[in-house]
Amino acid sequence: MEIIRNFPLFTIILSLFSGVLCFMLKRKAARVYTIVFEIFLIALVSCILFYVIVTGEQFTYSMGEFPAPWGNEIRAGILEALTALFFMAVMLCSVLAGARFIDVDMDESKVNLYYSLINLMTAALMALIWTNDIFTGYVFLEILTLTSCGIMIVREIGRTTLAAVRYMILNLLGSGLFLLGVVLLYDITGNLLMVPMHEIIAQYSSDPAYMRILILSMGILSIGLAIKSGLFPFHYWMPDTYGWSTPTSASVLSSLVSKAYIFLLFKIYYRVIGVEVFEEMPIRNILLVLGVAGMIMGSISAIRENNLNRMVAFSSAAQIGYIYMGIGIGGAAGYTAAIFHIFAHSVTKSLLFLTTPRLAEASGGSLKFKNLQGCALRDPLCGVVFVIGALSMIGIPIFAGFSSKLLFAIAAVDSGDTIKMYTMILALSVSSVLNVMYFLRTVVRIYSVPREDAIHEVKDRIMIRHHMGYNISMVILIAANLLLGLISGVVVNLITSGLSMFG
Repeated sequence: MEIIRNFPLFTIILSLFSGVLCFMLKRKAARVYTIVFEIFLIALVSCILFYVIVTGEQFTYSMGEFPAPWGNEIRAGILEALTALFFMAVMLCSVLAGARFIDVDMDESKVNLYYSLINLMTAALMALIWTNDIFTGYVFLEILTLTSCGIMIVREIGRTTLAAVRYMILNLLGSGLFLLGVVLLYDITGNLLMVPMHEIIAQYSSDPAYMRILILSMGILSIGLAIKSGLFPFHYWMPDTYGWSTPTSASVLSSLVSKAYIFLLFKIYYRVIGVEVFEEMPIRNILLVLGVAGMIMGSISAIRENNLNRMVAFSSAAQIGYIYMGIGIGGAAGYTAAIFHIFAHSVTKSLLFLTTPRLAEASGGSLKFKNLQGCALRDPLCGVVFVIGALSMIGIPIFAGFSSKLLFAIAAVDSGDTIKMYTMILALSVSSVLNVMYFLRTVVRIYSVPREDAIHEVKDRIMIRHHMGYNISMVILIAANLLLGLISGVVVNLITSGLSMFG
């Protein structure tokens, strides 16, 4: 069983080699290899999760056995393994379901490059999940940024180029702030490994002068990752980034990339600063305010949109606000709700972004609401999938979104602060009402009977077919959504156990 301790490193190294290999393969071979490799990674991660649950403890893998501050470590516990499993499942479904659009949206000569970037992105995601070194986290943040821009710009239309440039500029700003925060933390502690940093910070956290510098470094670092993950008011790159990318790219960027940044932030709060010290900082209240503002403003922007993809993109901005609201509420309940929402949003948003282009196909290739009328009647399968995703986003019982919002409400009640409790409950209620407004409007639109001339016009243009990869992916994502909604207690217990190991 000791070999399993090597598996986290394997997921990173093999993904890097796969990125190089896919670049040399033909188009179809690169696709098949990527799908098979993602399944292999799911098997590896499942073994890690089983191992840490059975043993009841996390483990650390030291690279080269070098001591701090020069060493580099990988650390695996329940929460890391669970997150890696969800991320790999969503990545596999995104590649499977969006394969046909990858062929349609880009030149044949660039398809293997696209799969190469997907594999390199997988390596970066795995590294951010497993790493116990804050500078290694920065290195793979940059790799994740570059591959994210790559999977956008490979689709050669003017809007994707503009979106990629805007995304690059804002993400480089976020990366620069993150690096500045890392430099300040290194100056304070003399370490880059997370646990030794935490030990030194714990010794001096009672010193007010020391705390001021620590608050400054953590504030800069938090803003950097907030920009990269799309927290309000830094979310305006989302509509073009998600709206003009090929479906696989939109799904991966929304469901995984933005969540990986937040997961790294969790690791820093728990493992570098210490959650007790973090909760004494004013940063938490700032994140709470920005999270609530994001929940409301993202939804208002979604209501004002007349393009389906951009509406779903602004919805993502609102859902990022939920996660930061959980961080702002604090306590074990708040952090558990935030982590659970990362999983719930990942499986739900991928459902929506992988389905919207198919609804557009049933509407003459248009994502405008005025042209979507009746598209669910012409493509019943995609209509049902979109409705399931919409109901989850609204928070209807049995779906993941309901469990997520319930956990946030419980966390608000458990916060012990009456003003904060009523504010959070009100914010959840208002946000849910806004979610109903734009998702219900969309559901009504896609199921409304269109004009007779529009029906014939669309039917003459398209032939609706769904390949097996899309069908399998939708079954997996819907099952994951229902799992999070119906047996959320099991996942919550795993998250709670993982957080207890996280420090």
